[in-house]
Amino acid sequence: MRAYTVSDFDYPLPAHLIAQRPLPERSASRLLVLHRDTGRIEHRHFRDFPTLVAPGDVLVVNASRVIPARLIGRRDNGRPAELLLVHPEREGTWIAMAHPGGKLKAGRAIRFDGGSTATIEAVLGGGLRRVRFQGPLDVHTLMQRHGTVPLPPYITRQPDDSDRERYQTMFARVNGSVAAPTAGLHFTPEIVKEITARGGTIAEIVLHVGPGTFKPVETDDPAQHRMHAEWYELPPEAAAAVNRAKANAARVWAIGTTAARVLEAAAEPRPVRPGSGWTDLFIRPPYDFKIVDALLTNFHLPRSTLLMLVAAFAGLERTLAAYGEAVAREYRFYSYGDAMAVV
Repeated sequence: MRAYTVSDFDYPLPAHLIAQRPLPERSASRLLVLHRDTGRIEHRHFRDFPTLVAPGDVLVVNASRVIPARLIGRRDNGRPAELLLVHPEREGTWIAMAHPGGKLKAGRAIRFDGGSTATIEAVLGGGLRRVRFQGPLDVHTLMQRHGTVPLPPYITRQPDDSDRERYQTMFARVNGSVAAPTAGLHFTPEIVKEITARGGTIAEIVLHVGPGTFKPVETDDPAQHRMHAEWYELPPEAAAAVNRAKANAARVWAIGTTAARVLEAAAEPRPVRPGSGWTDLFIRPPYDFKIVDALLTNFHLPRSTLLMLVAAFAGLERTLAAYGEAVAREYRFYSYGDAMAVV
């Protein structure tokens, strides 16, 4: 069995290929199709995606919605401070990341316009803090009035009003993510209508994407990396659709790495079981997929856990060859970029 290092998952990417804004039309994205049995590559557009769907196929999408989790206030000395809310813990408290981290120790407060205050209750591991909110506005109202969409760090511009809509998928309905499940960004009602007309089924799960999705792998051995746990839900109707597809020898599509992680975390090994909870499943080569038969995803950062998942599914050599082809043909990369289907 081959031993992998983080450097095995590296590739060169010119900075100008990192998409800073979405295309005017969601389905106008390009689509690279990689056939994992042969390595053959096709170049299409996302509007062609429904032609890849066969009758009986189930497409599992993530219905999590990005919250305006980035809050900027001021410390007692008047200097700015920033919180990135990760998830609620108990009434009045949230787990959050804070900047500047060295200044925001336990007991320090951040004040927001309107009189609300966030007090650091505890400094936790992994850059996280427990924060207690007090004041006239509850946290959700505070986010709606003063929060911004936490765009990924490789998008170098400031978020604007358009991001509140475009950094959401058409399936988004359950608040909780700090980053979009980006494979779903390409879908439109027209695309979904064509998929169902061809006999495909859309099944919704939820995985609330946390900041760990951008956490770099800092160990040379990927096996030493620890994922941040993320909350998921696999409803009974989605589990039934997936199990029905498996029983009928139809394909289960994971629409994004988040859907893939939920499906594999819920495998016993078959069928999948409905339920909810926390998963820190880290899928990397070598990995035996139990549920996922096809994967739709965006292009991911070098050395990232997301790229490792794709490599586990498609094979490392074929994945890197496809990425090299995408770079050569100047595909748009990352969250607001183009898509890749592995079939």
